[in-house]
Amino acid sequence: MKILVTGAWQCTEEQLNNICAMGHEVAFMQNEKDSCPVEYDWVEGVICNGLFLHHDIRCFTSLRYIQLISAGFDRVDVDYINAHNISLFNARGVYSVPMAEYALCGVLQLLKNTRFFDKNQKEHLWIKNRAMLELCGKTVCIVGCGNVGTECAKRFKAFGCNVVGVDLFPREDENYSIIYPLQKLKDVLSDAFVTVLTLPLTDESYHIINAGVLSSLPYGAILVNIARGGVIDTNALVDALSDGSVGGAVLDVFEDEPLNEDSPLWDMNNVIVTPHNSFVGDGNGQRLANVIMANLRGN
Repeated sequence: MKILVTGAWQCTEEQLNNICAMGHEVAFMQNEKDSCPVEYDWVEGVICNGLFLHHDIRCFTSLRYIQLISAGFDRVDVDYINAHNISLFNARGVYSVPMAEYALCGVLQLLKNTRFFDKNQKEHLWIKNRAMLELCGKTVCIVGCGNVGTECAKRFKAFGCNVVGVDLFPREDENYSIIYPLQKLKDVLSDAFVTVLTLPLTDESYHIINAGVLSSLPYGAILVNIARGGVIDTNALVDALSDGSVGGAVLDVFEDEPLNEDSPLWDMNNVIVTPHNSFVGDGNGQRLANVIMANLRGN
């Protein structure tokens, strides 16, 4: 197979040589916005991230294989790909571990008031804080029980939480007390002290967390979003955080990125804002290489 590899995959020369040793021809393109280094019809397979945001997929007339380095499919035309029998693979499971650790870390920061102690340390102040909460015993709801959600469930369960799930396809899973269908979302969240969003962004999930759903959360609950910004109605969340009905939020993704510098979320003491960074981890490179090589062997 003739494969175009983009710089979105930070591969090594050895990894490219391994692909060639499998019988494939490789062309390399550092920046996905640049001109294609080969004729479009030469390309039979691609390893990329946002290549088709800058190059019309319809130009790749010989294309039959796509390997994304992202977990999401929102940067490709899935309908076109399916209609043309193109094999499509994502980075399934690659980023689940760091994202799950991020979710747990963010919740603990809020519960343990780490900002209070960080501020006082900088000012050399010895002041105790009596407003610290425990995670143990709390109900945690994971919305989207795929790889990322299940890695989150494992970690919150290890902290003594009652972990429930909500998913489009409920199943029995030892990492959850129970997984409910998506239609039960509002009812399930009424008991969730922590809600972690890991579901994909689709037409059905857009603004699935809206004012009505937020009002069903227990007073002072914590919301974590490591999915996509569009699953939350940002204005409704800002209102709920402002009046205290939502006690805190850990937000790594936003409807508009980068987050507007005028957004009130930046200055809320009960909000942790990070720049779509939760997926970063030192084990990603090896996991991604393993996924890419395994998929290539199967094709």
